[in-house]
Amino acid sequence: MEHITVKSGQRMEMMDITPQVAEALAKSGLTRGACLVYVPHTTAGVTVNEGADPDVRLDILECLSKMVPRKAPYRHREGNSDSHILATLVGSSQLIPVEKGKLLLGTWQRVFLCEFDGPRTRSVWVQALEGC
Repeated sequence: MEHITVKSGQRMEMMDITPQVAEALAKSGLTRGACLVYVPHTTAGVTVNEGADPDVRLDILECLSKMVPRKAPYRHREGNSDSHILATLVGSSQLIPVEKGKLLLGTWQRVFLCEFDGPRTRSVWVQALEGC
């Protein structure tokens, strides 16, 4: 298992971590199987989506903010309930197929760390899973 450290600069952002995930996968030597990308945080998530147009990320974050407003009658005392809800909606892991040592992502797909309670330093765990 490889560990990636990512520093966010804003409260909410989607950071492209595809190169770091690909590098971690390369270190594993896996040629065929899957790559598990996991974020061990309750206010951050990981997703796969379009990386060619940065406006897609902005649209996603704007839509999520409208769905889960920062200020609402939440019970959690820390004031970041929206971050916990957003992390739950996005999810904490992605499983990506691997063939010939490469992530099998679509033409426009990238792997994103989704920060919902930044700025913070986040951990991402990358586990190569051998295929049959």
